[in-house]
Order: sequence, then C-alpha cells, then structure tokens
Amino acid sequence: MAIVNQSLPVRPWQDRRLWRLPGMMPLPLPEWLLVDDAYAAQMAERARLLAACPDRVLHELRPHRAADELLETVRAALPALGFVEDGAGILRPDGGRITPDPQRPLWTLGHLLQADFCILERPPGATEHVMTAAVLAFPASWTLAEKIGRPLSGIHAPVEVYDATLARRVQRLFDALRPEQPLMRFNAMRYVDPALFQPRTEADPRAHPEGAGRYLRAERQVLRRLPATGAVVFSINTWVVALAQLGPAELAGLDAPPLA
Repeated sequence: MAIVNQSLPVRPWQDRRLWRLPGMMPLPLPEWLLVDDAYAAQMAERARLLAACPDRVLHELRPHRAADELLETVRAALPALGFVEDGAGILRPDGGRITPDPQRPLWTLGHLLQADFCILERPPGATEHVMTAAVLAFPASWTLAEKIGRPLSGIHAPVEVYDATLARRVQRLFDALRPEQPLMRFNAMRYVDPALFQPRTEADPRAHPEGAGRYLRAERQVLRRLPATGAVVFSINTWVVALAQLGPAELAGLDAPPLA
C-alpha cells in the first residue's frame, strides 16, 4: 500500500529562493525536526527496512562520536514534538515505544523520526566533506553503498548541474555552517512509483523519463553542524503526494528547471 501525505508543507518550484541552486535558506533551529501526517506509516516502513535489509539502509562506524552527539542532540528536542521519555524507553507520538540503544545511535534514530540522517566530516587536510555514516531508509534513486566514504563532489557526480562552480559554492556553505543556524533546501520530482525506498545505482538508467508519473516526491534537506564534533548532519524529510491532490495553481511551474 502506498504511503502518501495529505499535503505538502511548501511548493519549492514556486519560490525563487528555493528553486535556485543550491537553494539554501536559513531555518529556525526549533524547526529542524518534524512529525507530519504520515508519521505512523512512515515509521512502520522504516522499522521494516531496518529489520529486513539493515546493510542497505544503515552504515555506522564504531566508535562514531558524531553519531553519538547526533542522538543526544535529537533526544533533547523530542519533547517539543510530542515524545515522552518513559523510563528506559521513549514513547512516540503514534503510541509506539522504542528503547534507545547507545551502541547503535543511528539505528535508534531510524526508529524515532521520519527523517533520514547522513553525517559528513572533513578529514584533516581534505578539501571536501566526506559522508562517514548514515541511516537512509528512503533513498530517492541513489544508494548508500555508493555514497558512503565519498567526498561531496563524488556523491554528486551523477548530477549534471553539479559542476566545479556549484561544488565550490556547496563546500563554502559546509565550511561556514554554524551550529545555531541550520540551512534548508527543498526539491520536488514526479515519480511513477510512490514507494519511499527507491534505491538506484549510478549505472542504472531511470525506469521512467523525467516528468512522468502521477505522484510528486518532495524532500526537505537540512544541514546542521554539531557543536562538539563539528560534523555536519544532512537530514532528509520525504513527502509523497498524489498529483491529483494538487490543483492547477499549485502545480504551475513544477516542470521548470531549477534556476542556476
């Protein structure tokens, strides 16, 4: 059964600030984490994937100080989202209960929030940040196995518009990021298949041409620097809506390419 949202929080294709590459905007810190109308269904799918194919959705180095700091940071923000610390466990807004595993911080996060979390760090002497850990249950046509351990330019190698100029702009954003000021961007694309788990290797062609499909898949991507380790967290919230839910005015401009 398709897991779809009832609405989109924003239409990025109608906001020049969000539809211009790389399209980053400041985000108020309290708005970093979300719980939306598809929370229960998305969390059930995340639990299924983490149990059925953990090697495809989770990569976590041990020890990984940034993952530990990320879990601590998220836990501090959970009460404002309707979570309740319940003895050794955490009661979720949908009534589910999860017992945090301090040895598996990203596994724990994967059972708490809808967002996917990727951790990027800049090794000493390196010119770019590198993805070093992630919980990625809802990939949109990419695979964790191909991206883990790569620098930003390698991660975005299949993206035609990600040229040397854009790569420098993105790296400057990463370097200038402050812990108290996250940055966000949105994307949106038509999809034939509403499934949230859609891994695709770089060598695989798309099964359907761009612009095809009766579903709209949108992501809110947020960059936040962790204060203690200095690692950058890249979080991804995913919405899937049926295009039939949106009227002509809402769809206007959807197929226009992002602004350079």
